Amino acid sequence: MHHTSKALRTKCIENSVHISRTLSECVRVPASFCELPISNTAEPCIPLRGNRRSITSSDVMKRRFFWLGGLLTIVCTMSAQERSPSPGPLDFDVIIKNGTVYDGTGAEPKQADVAIRDDRIAGIGDFKTAKAKTIIDAKGLAVAPGFINMLSWSTVSLIQDGRSQSEIRQGVTTEIMGEGESMGPVNDRVREHMIRQQIDIKYDIKWNTLAEYLQYLEKRGVSCNVASFIGATTIREYVIGFEDKQPTPAQLDQMRELVRKEMEAGALGIGTSLIYPPAFYAKTEELIELCKVAAKYQGKYISHMRSEGSRLLEALDELIRISREAKIPAEVYHIKASGQQNWPKIDDLLSRIEAAQNEGLKITADMYTYTAGGTGLDASLPPWTEDGGYPALFKRLRDPATREKIKAEVQKPTGAWENLYLDAGGPEHILLAEFRSEKLKPFTGKTLAEVASMRGKDPIDTAMDLIAEDESRIGTLYFIISEDNVKKELAKPWISFGSDEASQPPEGVFLKSNPHPRAYGNFARVLGKYVRDEKVIPMKEAIRRLSGLPATNLGLDHRGFLKEGMFADVVVFDPMTIADHATYEKPHQYAVGMKHVFVNGVQVLKDGEHTGGKPGRALWGPGKIK
Repeated sequence: MHHTSKALRTKCIENSVHISRTLSECVRVPASFCELPISNTAEPCIPLRGNRRSITSSDVMKRRFFWLGGLLTIVCTMSAQERSPSPGPLDFDVIIKNGTVYDGTGAEPKQADVAIRDDRIAGIGDFKTAKAKTIIDAKGLAVAPGFINMLSWSTVSLIQDGRSQSEIRQGVTTEIMGEGESMGPVNDRVREHMIRQQIDIKYDIKWNTLAEYLQYLEKRGVSCNVASFIGATTIREYVIGFEDKQPTPAQLDQMRELVRKEMEAGALGIGTSLIYPPAFYAKTEELIELCKVAAKYQGKYISHMRSEGSRLLEALDELIRISREAKIPAEVYHIKASGQQNWPKIDDLLSRIEAAQNEGLKITADMYTYTAGGTGLDASLPPWTEDGGYPALFKRLRDPATREKIKAEVQKPTGAWENLYLDAGGPEHILLAEFRSEKLKPFTGKTLAEVASMRGKDPIDTAMDLIAEDESRIGTLYFIISEDNVKKELAKPWISFGSDEASQPPEGVFLKSNPHPRAYGNFARVLGKYVRDEKVIPMKEAIRRLSGLPATNLGLDHRGFLKEGMFADVVVFDPMTIADHATYEKPHQYAVGMKHVFVNGVQVLKDGEHTGGKPGRALWGPGKIK
């Protein structure tokens, strides 16, 4: 009996030895070489068939030491290379280290590193020894999926300035458009209307379809991703025009066909804004027919409902009916109860939506975090005044007899149309923000009551005069929402966020008008005022509703979450300092606290400043025909 010493073995991982983790291609040595026992005892000869000689124990030892020597040589060489100052291959393009990572699901955050390669998230974990072109130390900072603006009006502002400054600086990496009117499809009548609506920003319409518009933005260069619903108003204008009339069967077929083409090209669904003419003239049945087509392509229905005030609950019933009959998910755009007399309806509104959800219908909503809405001054006038479009409106406002009729209707409470003049509670709560005429621009930032007093006229007469003189809708803010209701909406897990404004910089042509402060502050306000300061909802929940929830509702491909394989839309911000600074009096002020923003793996915000990068892409609905 002979004694054999204990075999010395090198530990192997998954049948191979990884010599260096920092190399893009690891050097691997077969495990069989690692597993060779090293012995100092004699071993019997091993005969080989077909050979004249046998392998002796000394041969075995020689071979073992040969492989062991080779292995040690490789290890020493690679170790020397790691200590060498010369650069080696890189593992990733970007590593965001030491951050508090929120993945967008609502789960508890964790301390981790986020690695990015090309346009994708390559991993989340411990990458402290890995190498990258860009390494960001996010200690003390929050790392989250890029935010999604569920209600964007950056349709024109991105043509003028593709940097999307005011919202990139809040972490918004995707803009969703198409509330009622969309940038396509376009024919001569729609093109003429779009040109007539241009105020401070002038642009050529170089596209004919909605998909072509999105591709135009991507080619022109934008810092954010863009996607859009088809505006039901635009479909109506394309086929019927601006008159108060119903579609013929042939016209309805044409409208369905326009929807089909845009859905196959990647539209997200159908959008409506039913308080405004000519959308106001569409009956529920017309909307159901358009939504049935969109539903075949996994589309959704979004709606500025027919009323947010006196007939709020009836308007919700219409939305739920459309969802049920068209078999389509539906979202209430900028959910609210408008006008003090309607504020108590909010509890009933929210509970009715949840009852529909319990029934199995996919009903959601989005909101902005302010007590003023923003639209046109013409929203104070009855819808029939715009039968035939804006030229017809301006003509009516210059006719004394028609003006008296309009004034009487504005003063009278009614459920027949959404009267924002009365909902605001008077002209002192109506703030004028955007004029076309240089002569009238000095009234920007003044209330309707102030301008009426300056002119020595009745406020309703003043409103009609201003619209006729400016020959525009006149951008206007209406103080119509309860702060208590804002907080009730914030508490609901199925409500996401939308600015209902244009992303813009505080420079050049944009300074000619005053936007709603939500253009600069809506998303930072969620995280600063309502999460950190007032603790209405926790950070992990706010981030879910800024990212994962809207991405899931829309069916966006590989967006909305921090997870390996997702597109690298990533934001890094300071939860202790993030805040909105824009006010109604001085809206052109950037939010603060957002440090770094990546869109499709490209950094567009670095240390709080825009890099000039424009890696944004047109995003498509799940029903797009490839």
